[in-house]
Amino acid sequence: MMNEPPGSELSAPSEQHARPEDSAPQMRLLPWSTPDDRPCFLITDGAGGPVSDLADGIEEMQLNIGEELLRHARAMHADRKVPDREFRYLARRLAEALGDALRVARNRPRQHGTARGAAAPRH
Repeated sequence: MMNEPPGSELSAPSEQHARPEDSAPQMRLLPWSTPDDRPCFLITDGAGGPVSDLADGIEEMQLNIGEELLRHARAMHADRKVPDREFRYLARRLAEALGDALRVARNRPRQHGTARGAAAPRH
């Protein structure tokens, strides 16, 4: 028998350890849209790849921006001299960041046994 990776056509059936649901194609919503603002999807087997890595990096950046905006919002809220127009601008940016964060959260694979909408542990 040849040394073929598990799951390849040449490997023995006893070597195939992947469950069918693990290798089934999945659609991943990407963190960008088309020029006419339609969602972009990636059909993936969950094994990763350059587009998945790019999407992961952009999602991480979006979450970091949200955290930075939250720190800024808390500092502004403590300063009674901040003009209303700055609060309105910040509110728009926070709404964008929240939308990005929700998009990331809703499209991450769910842990087994975790119900949708369950509260995440606080760190």
